[in-house]
Amino acid sequence: MKWHKAMKIDKLKQGKKKMISISRKLILITRTDEGYFASEALCRHMRWPLAYGGKIENGCIKCPLHQTKHNLDDGELIDWSPFPLFPPYGKLVGKFSKKKDLKMYDTRIKNGNLEVKIV
Repeated sequence: MKWHKAMKIDKLKQGKKKMISISRKLILITRTDEGYFASEALCRHMRWPLAYGGKIENGCIKCPLHQTKHNLDDGELIDWSPFPLFPPYGKLVGKFSKKKDLKMYDTRIKNGNLEVKIV
């Protein structure tokens, strides 16, 4: 387990997301009222980049593609592919991939930088 410098903390504004590469992994960094969060950057459902249109609401990140939702604290799956425009289609597509939690990474602030712990 090693801590990696991800970015200067003043480079990420409240409510924003940024996708970066650390140790050959795509990582999503986001900042909320509760602090900084780091997770895998691609949705567990259809592998869509969460930085592009993902919404942060009520402590969760929601994929813009099929609305799959994960808790930011621990990556727990909250809602799997409801696809609100046509719910039966979203549920059907959701059955083709295994339900999975979003991988989360520990973060810390050190010397004005956000660091992410990669296992």
